[in-house]
Amino acid sequence: MATNAELRRRFFRHFWKHFRVVWPIMSGLVVLQMTLGAVIGFLERWSVSEMIYFTFVTALTIGYGDLAPKRVSSRMIALAIGFSGILLTGLVAALGVRSLQDTASDE
Repeated sequence: MATNAELRRRFFRHFWKHFRVVWPIMSGLVVLQMTLGAVIGFLERWSVSEMIYFTFVTALTIGYGDLAPKRVSSRMIALAIGFSGILLTGLVAALGVRSLQDTASDE
């Protein structure tokens, strides 16, 4: 039976192995989100910090509502940010599940 520390090392080794495969997709999604957020920030005349904040809150589907786009075009772009955030979250969850499966099969 492996110790907890050894299981964690195995998990993170597997996680890193799978992460190296999908990092281009993940980084592409983040770049897409930030680009779309910059477009919304420009259209809504928000500061850079407000634009970044809105992008991550929308991408993580938290949606506090303190910043909300007023233009229809900005709202459509926000939908794309939210959808790409769901994809990114699902990808990270899939990496975790696959790494747990690989860790369990090592024993």
